[in-house]
This record gives sequence, C-alpha cells and structure tokens, in this order.
Amino acid sequence: MPEVVAAGEAMVLLLAPQPGYLRHQAWLELRVGGAEANLAIALARLGFKAGFVGWLGQDELGELVLQRLRAEGVEVSQVRRLEAPTGLYIRERLPGGRGRVHYRRSGSAAAQMIPGAFDPDYLEGCRVFHLSGITPALSSGAAAFARWAMAEARRRGALVSLDVNYRSKLWGPGPARAWLEEVLPQVDCLFLSQEDARLWEASGLELLRALAARGPGHVVLKQGRLGALALVEGCCFESPAFPVEEVDPVGAGDAFSAGYLAGLLWGKPPAERLRIGNALGALAVSVPGDYEGAPSASELADFLQQQTFVER
Repeated sequence: MPEVVAAGEAMVLLLAPQPGYLRHQAWLELRVGGAEANLAIALARLGFKAGFVGWLGQDELGELVLQRLRAEGVEVSQVRRLEAPTGLYIRERLPGGRGRVHYRRSGSAAAQMIPGAFDPDYLEGCRVFHLSGITPALSSGAAAFARWAMAEARRRGALVSLDVNYRSKLWGPGPARAWLEEVLPQVDCLFLSQEDARLWEASGLELLRALAARGPGHVVLKQGRLGALALVEGCCFESPAFPVEEVDPVGAGDAFSAGYLAGLLWGKPPAERLRIGNALGALAVSVPGDYEGAPSASELADFLQQQTFVER
C-alpha cells in the first residue's frame, strides 16, 4: 500500500512553448498537471510509494493522465473513470513575462467527486495524506469529499497535509477562508504561499502562529525567491531560496511541498525539510512544465551537494 496518498484533480495541460498571445501560437505542447498529481509524481521520483486518488473522464485525456501517472511510478488503482470530461487548462506567457491560464473544467469528472469516491481502506498504512484547497473549490460535493477523505486518513493514523493553493477563479476569499478554517483542526501540516496568505489579515510569523493555534503542528509559508518560513510545534525555522534561472514558475509550490514532506518522511529536522523543499522548488522552475523538473533522490543529493560547495 502507498505510504503517501494524494487526492484531488489531475488535468491535461496545453502549454504554449513560446512567449506571446495564445492566438499567435503555431502549436501547443500536450502535458499533464494538477497540484496533487504533481506532488505524487515528485515523491515517487524520490523513491516513495506514492498513490493518487481522483476521478478522470472516460476519454483520451483521462487515458493520457492515467498512463502518465503510471509511467512515473504512481499507484492509481483507486482512480475512477466517468462519462464526463477530464479537466483541461491552457497556459500562455504574455509579452513582458506575465503568465495567464485558461481553464476548461466545468462539469469535469474531478468536480463530481463525493464522499466515498475511493475505498478508505486504501489508506491503511498510509503515513501522509495530501490534498489542496483546489479540490473543495470545485463543487460542494468535492468539498464534502475533501472533508470525508481527511477524516478517514486521520482515523487511520496518517498525517494530513493540506496546501492552501487558493484559486480566485474557483471561489472568493470569504468562502475559501471559511472552509480552510473549518478543517484546520483536522490538518497536521499546512502549506501556504505569500499569495495564499492574503486570505487573512495577519502576515509572516504572526499569521503562522494564528493558523497553528487552530490545529496544525506544521505551518509552512512558501516565499518564492525569499525562501521559506515554518512554525513547527511552536518553534520558528527559516531557509533561503536557491538562486536559479526561472523558466516556468508553475508547479514550484507543489514541488516545495513534496520536498518538505520527503524530508519529514526521511526524519530530517525542520530546517533541512525547508532546504529540501526549496531545492525541489528551484529545480521545478528551471524547466517548462508542472512537474518535469522534479528530481530523483540521487539528483536531489547532487544538487544539494553542489549548492553546499558554492555556499562555502
């Protein structure tokens, strides 16, 4: 059985290979993405037994996602296929470097998930169960699914990990904040970005303390080029980012979360977990695509060794 299970939405990505408006692109690259799928792939590449649960369409796009997850070593026996479309999104890089995303997920298979969407016994022996704030934003049924899945994971002794991953195109700040604060007592490890932090009035360490007071033992703030800040069982830790040339920022947050959880599973101290998370985030932004930059365990070790040498 998987030691890490990620639940949520996996999608097909159409990526514009060149900067410029979508209407001027001669062709688009066909890839796979989605926050939870990205994390499962990253952990599988690091050598963990990772599983993904979610609903995909009974279509070619769903088949593409399923085959890609299998090829990356992710366990997918609990993925269900429906007569509904698989979610699709298109990314373009506008002149000036700004990115833009177009979603096609209305009525998607993932949006139809409900409690009981997978066999909860699949979580027996699971050490970490992960999902993001994207899933409950898809529909009321998906929000109920997320609550149910978290409860089933906790019942089986798994650490529950939640990445806020706020998406303003899916729900407003009020409903998002209300749902997140409702489930915080069920969360052990909470990840949020600087953009996610704007859902609350507080910021920095003050915000981390306020969120930790609601339940999570680990509250981790991803700060991009500024590195990462974490409050772990009341103690504060920081780690600087690694300087790399940014090619594609999408997926960096998912990679960071995977790195932090990998460090946790490896028994690393909090500061080292943050360092591993920053390393995966740096590698993720170095190449195009949502998860393609995720390293193997040996590649991660080489990267960290090179960075240590440079820092000296």
